[in-house]
Amino acid sequence: MKMNAVFATALAAATLCAPMFASAQVTADPERITRDVKALASDAFEGRAPGTRGEDRTIGYLIARMEEAGLEPGGRNGEWLQKVPLLHTALGKGTMSFGAVSLQQGKEVYVSTLQPDDTARIDKAEMVFVGYGVSAPERNWDDFKGADLKGKVAVFLINDPDFAAVEGDAASGRFGARTMTYYGRWTYKFEEAARRGAIAALIIHDTPGAGYGWNVVSSPGGENYDIVRKPEEITSLRLQGWIEGGAAKALFAGAGLDLGQLRAAARQADFRPVPLAGVSFSAAVPVTHEEIVSHNLLGRITGAKRPEEIVSLGAHWDAYGKGAPDGKGRVYRAGANDDALGVAGLLEIARSLKSGPAPDRSVVFAFWTAEERGLLGSEFYAANPVYPMEKTVANLALDILQTAGPAKDVVLVGKGQNTLEDDMERIAARQGRTVTPESLPERGLFYRADHFSFAKRGVPVLLQMGIAGASDLEQGGRAAGQAWIDHYTSDCYHQACDAWDSSWNLAGAVQDIELVGTMAQELANSSEWPQWKAGSEFKAIRDRSASVRR
Repeated sequence: MKMNAVFATALAAATLCAPMFASAQVTADPERITRDVKALASDAFEGRAPGTRGEDRTIGYLIARMEEAGLEPGGRNGEWLQKVPLLHTALGKGTMSFGAVSLQQGKEVYVSTLQPDDTARIDKAEMVFVGYGVSAPERNWDDFKGADLKGKVAVFLINDPDFAAVEGDAASGRFGARTMTYYGRWTYKFEEAARRGAIAALIIHDTPGAGYGWNVVSSPGGENYDIVRKPEEITSLRLQGWIEGGAAKALFAGAGLDLGQLRAAARQADFRPVPLAGVSFSAAVPVTHEEIVSHNLLGRITGAKRPEEIVSLGAHWDAYGKGAPDGKGRVYRAGANDDALGVAGLLEIARSLKSGPAPDRSVVFAFWTAEERGLLGSEFYAANPVYPMEKTVANLALDILQTAGPAKDVVLVGKGQNTLEDDMERIAARQGRTVTPESLPERGLFYRADHFSFAKRGVPVLLQMGIAGASDLEQGGRAAGQAWIDHYTSDCYHQACDAWDSSWNLAGAVQDIELVGTMAQELANSSEWPQWKAGSEFKAIRDRSASVRR
């Protein structure tokens, strides 16, 4: 890529006041990126599902690329791999019903299980609507009011109580307005239902609140994964999933309730759980289950001065494997963009950093498994870190990059969280770009990628994700950027359509890869520690280990 005049002028000005290493921008080669994406998204890799032949081929390919780049193995005992034991479940064809109303998997409901039983069986369990299912003492909010959920089915609304709030609602502004908090994520809701002993949990789907359509909800096809857990740690939920919006309205009507009125009631602090009188949930669904060993891959460049201080970069190698044929007969959901492109970008950063002098701090490149199954690979690592979280400087993540061409800006996910966003703004300026906050913070993208596993442990994080907001493209502006997002999220996200396409213009992806790589380079040659900003829910966690970083 050629530098334009704005970029060259900004870079020259920055060099006068920046450290020597900052002027050497990380570079990425679109031809090598293309080679890696086309390989990883090819049918030979069978959709890169964990625990399959596709995983074996992916691991072999990535190790070869890391060796080619000159990286060292970054795992324990000089190994490339970190074993990640997973429970894999899949539902067969069974029966489900709301009372006398039969339900079809993928139509009225979509469910899966994280219990290693041969049958997911529920017999006429009571159902309770718990609003948004939020228990947040620090915000003076409790949707449960002491309700007993043991053995019952918890029914939730998606997102936060103030997602649809209007003036006068008690929830208005209490949960970040349109910006989703962790309380709005489906993972939190399932965890909260299990903590309270529910036997199942169902979330009412609506596209604006979820941030994606019903086709995305049902795309895993009844499969699910979890980290292998001790018997006493297994979730109480025999089934967990979603109710389609129209089916939910009918369900509530059958109980003599108006779902619209209850949505409004759930935005008030005095909301109390509402039993769905006269309606129960039953299921008898066969389950196949197995324990498999998947793998995170770790490569490293050892720091020359402070090797114990770690700059971490990550992308997930897994995709959705094999599914039903699409309109073109494609069966592999290969995740060419999500996240083979991020993986290829990480490899490019590794090649560029390795080609220069050894950095002061160590740089670790992580290729995670089972992101699509709930951030499981990164979560397992964060719970069993190879490198201490207290000494991890930051985690930078690549997950879905826009393929519509060069942009005049870069989109920031999670504005106001930490000082890495200030670094992003400074380095973007050297590229001749500005920073634009994500356009739909209510979708909670900050909580939906592998960096979040690090954030929960207090490590400052930054996510680069192309669907976080419409890029201001050099050709077509934001309208063109939004058109790209609309097509990708409605047609290709988690679908077989997410395949390599010769129409891709990687110039914008290269800009973002080079930006993240240059951020990593600067952090690796710095003695500074990024900080969480006041108000972040992760600041207190990091502050507890501050003495380790003095």
